[in-house]
Amino acid sequence: MVANNPPTRLHSQLDQGELSASSKVRGREPVRMHPDDAAARGVRDGDVVRIRSTVGSCLAGAVLSDAVRPGVVQLATGAWFDPSAPEVATCVHGNPNAITRDIGTSRLAQGCTGQLARVEVERYGGPLPAVRAHNLSH
Repeated sequence: MVANNPPTRLHSQLDQGELSASSKVRGREPVRMHPDDAAARGVRDGDVVRIRSTVGSCLAGAVLSDAVRPGVVQLATGAWFDPSAPEVATCVHGNPNAITRDIGTSRLAQGCTGQLARVEVERYGGPLPAVRAHNLSH
């Protein structure tokens, strides 16, 4: 997985805004994947998928694109963290921090490694939990 800066907001700023919300898929951050990878997993455009790593998992909305290399998925940073349904996923809103390691590149550089992770993607077929990341009352 490659995590990039989103085109609809400045990292997580204004994630609750109208432009950011218009890019979501079923209320979740879009994850772009190659159509061949999606077909091999029974995933269709607009499906909700669970992305898993050794660190955790998140739900995201599938967007199929030939612009993504086979074997790679792309999930933008900045979706507000929503751990409200841990039995389903570490984050139900699509925050890539839920699936990336929080360590520096080396003891010298301490650069960010949070932009890359080895993941597996599967179609999520269970009941879809509500996204509560922007709900200030919970």
